[in-house]
Amino acid sequence: MQEQRLKVSVWRGDAQSGQFQTYEVPRRASQTVLDVVTHIQRHLAPDLGFRFACRVGMCGSCAMTVNGVARWTCRTHVQKVVGPQGELEIAPLANLPRIRDLVTDMREFFDKWARPEGRFVGQTDRHEPFAVVKPDTAPRQQADAGIECIGCGVCYASCDVVSQRPDYLGPAALNRAWTLVNDERDTRRQARLGAVAGDAGCHACHTQGSCTLRCPKQLAPTASIAGLKRLVARAAMKGEL
Repeated sequence: MQEQRLKVSVWRGDAQSGQFQTYEVPRRASQTVLDVVTHIQRHLAPDLGFRFACRVGMCGSCAMTVNGVARWTCRTHVQKVVGPQGELEIAPLANLPRIRDLVTDMREFFDKWARPEGRFVGQTDRHEPFAVVKPDTAPRQQADAGIECIGCGVCYASCDVVSQRPDYLGPAALNRAWTLVNDERDTRRQARLGAVAGDAGCHACHTQGSCTLRCPKQLAPTASIAGLKRLVARAAMKGEL
């Protein structure tokens, strides 16, 4: 019986130029896209650059564009995304500067994460008792709905607004801001609302929902951004911004 093969087009190049290069890879049962990329590096192109760490869907560092869609390659099975002729196209994440091959520069993504006051600032220190936050309150539940973001960049790469407006903060940064404005222990609520109220903030979102559709953690950044829009509007009407 003839061995089945995959025809894999992989983006090769640096920040200035590049092109897709095609490799033939054996097709295996339960094969993931990360397995395919690893095979190419180990057996066909040892200089291929890409990132991965955990291989089990915990870190998000293996995110790439697979057949035009941003995905975690470790959790993407080939059989679910392969083309009818056994073809795959693998490229770096969109909307981020390319370093080499499948590796992108994430500094822009995390700089935007920091701009809307993305760091928790509380009133107490480690020597004081833990704050008691009731789990059944609406703000706590809203914060919990978005807290599991691990910063993989899939939503950012999937966002059409980021593609058209590079200054836009993006869904991950705004989702983080939403979790913090709903944390009753945090002391930077007004500053955070002010940071997301600008032209590149929450009101730049077109509510297309690509971030929610593509999020590997099943979070809903679109809903978080809508919540920020409401809070910013209320604060503006009260003259707090």
